[in-house]
Amino acid sequence: MFRKIYIFLVFLFLATSLFSQQDKTGNWLMYFGTNRIHDNWSIHTEVQYRNHELAPNTVEQLLLRTGLNYHLSSSSSVTLGYGFIPSYVYESEQSKPEVTEHRIFQQLIMSNKIGRIKFEHRYRIEQRWVNDDYRNRLRYRLMAFIPINKPVIEEGTFFVGIYDEVFMNTKSTFFDRNRLYAALGYQIKKSLQVQLGYLNQRVNPFGKHHLQLGVVFNTDFRKTGD
Repeated sequence: MFRKIYIFLVFLFLATSLFSQQDKTGNWLMYFGTNRIHDNWSIHTEVQYRNHELAPNTVEQLLLRTGLNYHLSSSSSVTLGYGFIPSYVYESEQSKPEVTEHRIFQQLIMSNKIGRIKFEHRYRIEQRWVNDDYRNRLRYRLMAFIPINKPVIEEGTFFVGIYDEVFMNTKSTFFDRNRLYAALGYQIKKSLQVQLGYLNQRVNPFGKHHLQLGVVFNTDFRKTGD
């Protein structure tokens, strides 16, 4: 166990050193949680602290998102949620966000396995109030989870996570953005997982690199009985 954690920390150090040598590289510090309250219901919680630069002191965006999940089966769920997203201009002297967004979203997540690889399909529709402008957006993300040292992802498993997500507007410019992501993850225990990854985000002709550190902490509040 300690050897595996040591390897992961070495990877974290090397990745941080690599990205610190690049220009126009930001970082995203992220928390995700699925909090089970019933066999069919759970609450989604999410916080993302996004920075313009690698150092976590140049805030670009704070994303707070929550939602109510209904689990159709062990491999599919639907969500109705809300997000609050204030954004800040790079090196702005203003202490308040220049852009404030309120967002309602609906999504469907389905997963399947081919061999030892788990695939996750996420379809999301967003209604966005960006300052005084109303917008709609469609998103699709395909993600693959590949265990490294065990046949399945369980406690003590290193894994690779890869995804591509495309964003589409319903009016104006059809293509909104694309995100390509790759990460090394470690399943610490059943309810706790960490990922260290790289994301390239392309918004029309512009692209940017991001170093990401994510924590997934899933809780279960269902009564287990005496």
